[in-house]
Amino acid sequence: MGGKRVILLTGPPRSGKSTVVARTAERLKAMGFKVGGVLTLEMAGERGRIGFKILDLWRGREGTLAMVGLGGGPRIGKYGVNLGDLREVGARAIDAAIEECDLIIIDEIGPMELLSDEFRGSVARALECGKPVLATIHYRMDDEFVRRAKGRGDALLIEVSPSNREGLPERLCEAISRLIPGELR
Repeated sequence: MGGKRVILLTGPPRSGKSTVVARTAERLKAMGFKVGGVLTLEMAGERGRIGFKILDLWRGREGTLAMVGLGGGPRIGKYGVNLGDLREVGARAIDAAIEECDLIIIDEIGPMELLSDEFRGSVARALECGKPVLATIHYRMDDEFVRRAKGRGDALLIEVSPSNREGLPERLCEAISRLIPGELR
């Protein structure tokens, strides 16, 4: 993967981006690396997806990113976005990973997440901190912040697809483990 420090996964919804990131994080933790940041998980109900949870990978805190019927905040499609949890769980998880971890996970940089100035700021700090970053980016998002992230000289953009998603965690682990000096573990 060419020694790129920022690895950005993209692909259509349900292509497996979050699964690839979660499996990569699990493998790197098992190898002894400190992995932090935020993972997005689907919330399912009787009739399918009803929202998204956010999980702080380092501290284990959990919050609601968005949910059908959630009021009091901005809306993206049928989902109400929880800016409080996005700030208190999401942005804080990224900031903690910058300070305390070997690898920073950001799942996802997308329309819901970028509604939060705090989250956006944490992502910007992560991209500049010098540590390896593994992030997912919304497939069709056309935003200046996303364009700058994709256009970084130290960034590699990978499209996740059915043909590559099974082998990606292993390849990502190999590439990322080479970026982290042994004394940091």
